[in-house]
Order: sequence, then C-alpha cells, then structure tokens
Amino acid sequence: MIDQQTGIHEPVQGAPTAPRRRTAAAAATHRQDGRAHRAHAATLAAMCLGAMMTFLQITATVSALTTIQRDLRVDPGTLIWIPSAYTLVVASLVLTAATLGNRYGRKRMFSTGVATMVAGGALVALAATPGWVIAGQLLAGAGGALILANSLAILGATFTDPHRRTEVITAWSAASGIGLAAGPLIAGTLLQHFPWHSVFLTHIPLGVVTLLVTALWVTESRQPASRLDIPGLLLGTLTIAAAVYALIQGGRAGYTSPLAATAWLASAAGLVGFVLVELRARTPMLDVRLFRSASFSAVMVVAAVSLFGFTGVAILLVLFHERAQALSPLETGWRMLVLFGVYAVAAFAAGRAIRRTGFKAPLTVGLVLGGAACLGLSTQDPSTPLSHSWALVALFGAACGLVVAPATAAALASVLPAQAGMASGAVNTARQVGAVMGTSLLGTLLTSTLLAELPDRLAAHGVPEPARSTVRAAVAAGTSGSTPLPTPVRTALAEALTAGVQAGLRVNGLVFLVTAVLALTVIRNRPHQQRTPVTPDVPRSDLGSPRSPEGSRR
Repeated sequence: MIDQQTGIHEPVQGAPTAPRRRTAAAAATHRQDGRAHRAHAATLAAMCLGAMMTFLQITATVSALTTIQRDLRVDPGTLIWIPSAYTLVVASLVLTAATLGNRYGRKRMFSTGVATMVAGGALVALAATPGWVIAGQLLAGAGGALILANSLAILGATFTDPHRRTEVITAWSAASGIGLAAGPLIAGTLLQHFPWHSVFLTHIPLGVVTLLVTALWVTESRQPASRLDIPGLLLGTLTIAAAVYALIQGGRAGYTSPLAATAWLASAAGLVGFVLVELRARTPMLDVRLFRSASFSAVMVVAAVSLFGFTGVAILLVLFHERAQALSPLETGWRMLVLFGVYAVAAFAAGRAIRRTGFKAPLTVGLVLGGAACLGLSTQDPSTPLSHSWALVALFGAACGLVVAPATAAALASVLPAQAGMASGAVNTARQVGAVMGTSLLGTLLTSTLLAELPDRLAAHGVPEPARSTVRAAVAAGTSGSTPLPTPVRTALAEALTAGVQAGLRVNGLVFLVTAVLALTVIRNRPHQQRTPVTPDVPRSDLGSPRSPEGSRR
C-alpha cells in the first residue's frame, strides 16, 4: 500500500513479498527434493534386501545340505532336488513374474514375492520329510522369481538416468553377493547350536523389514496399456521348466534317459511355439526381435555364464571344504566369505567404473580372470591350506563381480525404458538358467568323477575288494556319512571327491575363457549412449528394437 504522507510503497501487513515468495518456493522445492531423495534411497534399500533374500536362500540351503541328508537320510538323487527345486521355479517363472509386474503393478508383485518367500522358508523349517522340504523350496522359488524380476524393473522405472541406473543395478548385484556371503555364515552359526530347520527361519525378519520399507516408500509402477500374454506366459514357462528339469534329471539318470529326453523334446517344442506366438502378439511378454541385436544376445549368454560359474564353483568349493577337508559349516562359511565378500565389493566398484570404461572392458577382463582363477584352483588338494588358495578364491570373486553386475546393467541399457520389465525378466531368466546349469552340470561331473575315481583311490590306500564295492555302493546311495569310516576310506573319498571338484573347476575355467572372446568381439561398449525417448505414440515396432543402433560406438 502507499503511505499518504510520504508516498512510499509499504508492504501490506501479513502479505508475502516477492523475495519471501521465492524463498518459500525454494524451501518447498528443497523439501520435495529431500523427500524424493529419501524415497529413492529407501527404494534401493528395499530392492537390495529382496535380492539379498533370494541369494541367501541358495547358499544357506547348500550349507545345510549335509546336515539335512544325515538327519532325513536323503539319497543323492533326492538330495539334488532340495537346492534345485528352488532354482527350477525361479528360472521357470522369472519371465512370467516380470509380465505380471508390468500388468498388475511391480510393487504389488514384489511384495507378494517377499511374503511368498517367507512362507516357503517357514514351510521348510516345519518339514519332517524330504518331500516337504522340496515343497517349501518350490514355494520359496515362486517368491524369488517375483522378487528378482520386479525389483530390477522397479529400479529401472525409478532411476531413469542411464548412468545412475547402472550404479543402482550394480548395488543391487552387490547385495546379492552379500546374501551369498551371509548364507554360509548364518547357516554355520545356527547349525552349531540349533537343528537345520532354524536356517530357513532367517527370511522372516528380513521379509518383515523389506515389506515395511516397500509399503512406506516404494512407488507403484506398471507398463501402460499392458496386457497379459497368456499363450506366451504358458509356453515360456513350459519351455524353461522343461529345459531345467531335463538338466536336473539328466544329472541324476543321464541326459539321454527317457524322462530327460522327453523333457528336452517338450522344451524344444515349447520354444518353437513361444517364438511363433510372440512374433504375432500385440503385447508380447518377451519381444523376441530384441535378439536380432547380436550385442543383446551376447549379453544374455554372458549373464547365463556368469551365474553358471559363480553358483557352480561356490557349490564345488562348499563340498570340497566340508567333505574333502572335513571342515564344519561355520569354518566353510568363513572361507566362502573370501569369495562372496570380494564379489560384493567388486560388483559395486564395477558399477561406478562403467561410466568411464563402458561394458566391454569389465566383462572381458572379468571372464578372463575368472577362467584363470578356476584353472589355478583346480590344482588344490585336501591338504591345501587357505593361505595357499585364498588369493585365487578372491580373484574369482572379483572376476565374477566384474561380470555379473555389468551384464545385468548392459541388458537394461540395451532396451528402451518402456521395456525395462521385459529386459529384467530376460536377463534374470538367463542368469537363473545359468545357475541351474552350473549346479546340475558341474554337480553331475563331480559325482561321475567321484564314482569313477573311487575304486582306484580305495585300492591305492589298501582297502580290499569286497569293501571297495560296499563303499562305492554306499556313496552312490548317499549313506556313507551315516557311520564313522576308517581312515583309509575317508582319505580315498576325499581324494576322489577332490578329483571331481578339480574337473568341474577346469571345465568352468574353459567356459569363462571362451565366453570372454564372445564378450570382446560382439558386445557393444556403450549401448545407452544412443538413447531414444519413449513417447505414448511410439509404435510397437519401434519399441521392439534394441536401443543400441548399428552405429553406436564399440
């Protein structure tokens, strides 16, 4: 208002001036930015907790296998289904889980997955027979599939900047390494004081915290105008489930046995049907045209190989420490911490380095180092002390950290933002199929080598022929650990098992080195540099092509 005597404008009492309005607006913006930052941090924490749960389940189960086998008198053919049931369902349903998240909400499906996984762990904890243990593992696997697919998709939808997205995805991958590292330590500690059932109760507190953080901070997201692709969903599940079953059953009864051969045929028929259906679908659960990009296809292979080696080698080392070196589960857990701890650190560091190096360098270097580490580890024997092997174990962990996280980030960076859920499902499917192949193929190689080497090892230690046949039959039936064994038999068993571990490590080393050549020659270095914005009127043919055009820099 104007002062009548001086003619000077004076502010109206209580009316905000322009500077005050600007200050208030800036404060409001600052508060909104602070809330957004806290929400993003909480979202990342919740997704990392979910990933930690899914991978903790794997190593905790493996660490408890010896105790479960002894307590429930499980034969080897049934024993392999205890860890494999979980990975079978995760691999079979992770692509479907991504589709369900796109359609019904990723936050909703993620939370459902956490609750389902907690229920599966509780069922295993209450189990009194191998059948109920396997049933609980199947239920937990369904939850794991929902968690893995939708946690990655939520991160892709929340963090839209490609560089920031790469960093959070590598943090997510590092969290999986923490889960892998924590599994043996938690299981070993609990098994010293409680029955093996207690190992599977650890998901309850983790699950409750994850659900609370998700409910309070995570924003719901879904793919606009998404439809449920029922034919693709059924055929995709059939294809993957049949292939994984053939791998597991083949390891038990032979890969050309009637059941395994039937599963291979069912998987092949399902794959052909899936491709034909998805090419004609208006809203496919997986746009198979993405695989026209050699780089995207190579990333899927690298993702599968990374978990093939990481999971397979972890199981080989756990069995080597517990059964060849006669270490307790807790002692084994501390030794495995070298592998998983270094993996988590390397995965996080790789995410921050990708911005400068691109994807090709860490993938290629990691595969080469991993292959070399496996070949070096294949020379150890039951008397090898930790001081002689820890450096190679740490090197393999670092190598896998350089591969697993960048491969996941490269898959999401190779597609348009609207396809984040689709790419998430595809890369998680590749990873889980690789994990199943690692456990089944390397486990089969271990078992076959053990049984083939055992008679000669027993003879070398002076065990007479009638006893040799009895010991071999007991090992094949899984009853050799139920009674104390004479020293010559224990030594021969340790040497035969070590031969199987060595064979598996050599095979994995060669697989890593061959895949390194693929990564070096095919994968594009920076697929996210050629980013195409997504608008509602983009036709599906455009959405179906990978984001990295032929002219992107290698």
